[in-house]
Amino acid sequence: MVDGGAEPERDRLLRLTADHVLEQGIAEMTLRGLGAAIGTNNRMLLYYFGSKEKLIGQALLEASRRFPAFAAAMTALDEPGTPLVDRLLNCWRGIAAPENLPFHRLFFEIFGQAAHNPGRFDEFLARVGHDWTNQVAAALRAEGVPAAPAAGLAREIVALWRGLQFDLISTGDHEAVTATYAAAAAAFAQRCRAATEQRVPAEVRQPAS
Repeated sequence: MVDGGAEPERDRLLRLTADHVLEQGIAEMTLRGLGAAIGTNNRMLLYYFGSKEKLIGQALLEASRRFPAFAAAMTALDEPGTPLVDRLLNCWRGIAAPENLPFHRLFFEIFGQAAHNPGRFDEFLARVGHDWTNQVAAALRAEGVPAAPAAGLAREIVALWRGLQFDLISTGDHEAVTATYAAAAAAFAQRCRAATEQRVPAEVRQPAS
């Protein structure tokens, strides 16, 4: 009889894999070595996850849940009644929280592997390339920004986040990075206002003579 309260084996292996990659990284990781480290074997890992690349992508998602500020960051974009510039700042604070540094290191290590192995990390790259951008674009459209400029601004905002994440890893200068982003967020909010105003028909904006 199966214990209804027991952790499913796939979940257990994913949890242990996330523990392992956060501590050890993925540069030297093999399924055989990982299996030995977490008490299973490469065949079982392939059975549950399909490939090493898919397991790494799933482990990154699992690892992100260990960092509540990071996991909740994007929800700051949807705070009703909060000015856009403040939502952008709150979102970045969640991403850049100092306790998230182990996750940022793991993310960029996996990203580097993906960039050097075309075709092997397609699922990971697709998620990285679109998830945040789509969420930001949706928030900007809800603000009244037309679809085309919302998409372009979202891409710029996410690209800036990625660059500043890397800056945090390489310099550790949280104060300077935060100041840089604060100025950029204000500029983005102004550009969003301008795009929203351009959407209003001229006859609405201008009184009749």
